[in-house]
Amino acid sequence: MSCRSITAWVAAVLILAPADSALAYLKLGFDMNGQSFVLKWGRAPVQYFVSSAGVPGVTPNDFQAAVSRAFATWQAVPTASISYQFGGYTSNLPGEDDGRSTLGFLNQPQLDRVLASTSFLVDGVTGELVEADIFFNSAFPWSVAASGERNRWDVESIALHEIGHFNGLGHSALGETEMASSGRRVLSVAAVMFPIALGAGDVSMRTLRPDDVAGISDLYPDAGFNDNTGSVSGKVTKNGSGVFGAHIVAFDIARGEMVANFSLRADGQFSIAGLQPGPHLIRVEPIDDVDLDSFFQPEDPVDLNFRIKYYERLVVVPKGSDSGAMQITVAPK
Repeated sequence: MSCRSITAWVAAVLILAPADSALAYLKLGFDMNGQSFVLKWGRAPVQYFVSSAGVPGVTPNDFQAAVSRAFATWQAVPTASISYQFGGYTSNLPGEDDGRSTLGFLNQPQLDRVLASTSFLVDGVTGELVEADIFFNSAFPWSVAASGERNRWDVESIALHEIGHFNGLGHSALGETEMASSGRRVLSVAAVMFPIALGAGDVSMRTLRPDDVAGISDLYPDAGFNDNTGSVSGKVTKNGSGVFGAHIVAFDIARGEMVANFSLRADGQFSIAGLQPGPHLIRVEPIDDVDLDSFFQPEDPVDLNFRIKYYERLVVVPKGSDSGAMQITVAPK
């Protein structure tokens, strides 16, 4: 069987490398043999293993319990059909192409801004996901304490983000950052899949947010998901041409929730699925306060030269359908 490897990262300060491509709404994807594939599991439950090697302050049993809680959080999403099964402990390490999806620690001090990494092995002929491994960088101090520990990174929080990648989700841009001496400092986060961790000792990101729920439900919809939610779609243009890489946010007026996506085609097309029915405020913005390589490839023609734009009216998301194509024109800065 011919196979291909793909990698996604989560960082302490910034993302060093993205997955091969973000093809669509919150999904990881890749091109192979002239075809485009969405990265996802084709069967359930998805079996995973845990490395039998621990680190100071975290035994293998502690680690397994923490990642099991993170898997359970994703599995508990009522509108998604994904499920998991713990297969046992293994002496193998994450990153070995052994047909087992393994989570564990590796000492990678040269990756001084990478807390954890998810790598994938896919069938080079069918595009089927064969294996996904997650390594946690033991060059950082870790904790499984219920309330967190000062100056130690929370295993469960970082595992929740990485399991999002394990599922096939890409990064969300629902967060605010600013430049600091050590890199970008996080001001606010509205999605577990935001690419920058909040900080050592923080445990607030053990809970999925609406953007994460919409993403996992879109990838693995449970019965009724598409009938009970809706979507918005349209094009973002500037000076008559499509805008690639615009960040479009749908804000649910009634619930105070945000779900977002990017325009990922040359003509500026976008679509945001998994929205609750009702009125939404639509905002379009350049992602000029994050590192582009968290979301895009260097060759992608991302346009940052436009002003924030609010769509001129509230958009009512219909149940089980799309609101109808919007034409959103942005102005240059």
